[in-house]
Amino acid sequence: MPAPAAATTLTEEGTGFAPSPDEVARRAYFTYVDQGCPQGRSVQHWLDAEAEMIKERQITRTHMGSNKT
Repeated sequence: MPAPAAATTLTEEGTGFAPSPDEVARRAYFTYVDQGCPQGRSVQHWLDAEAEMIKERQITRTHMGSNKT
């Protein structure tokens, strides 16, 4: 199964990181619940969760790299 376009685009920028489907599902579910369980947005919740996790990883890697002495 090919990766969603959002994940493919972000990982091609050099992160080399893709969150596991279980991690993405968990994040998407909590977003779904936080938003009052709206119907018909499951794909958007998934893509948003995946993009957020990749972005968080990039920020973490950037900050960890700047702490080297």
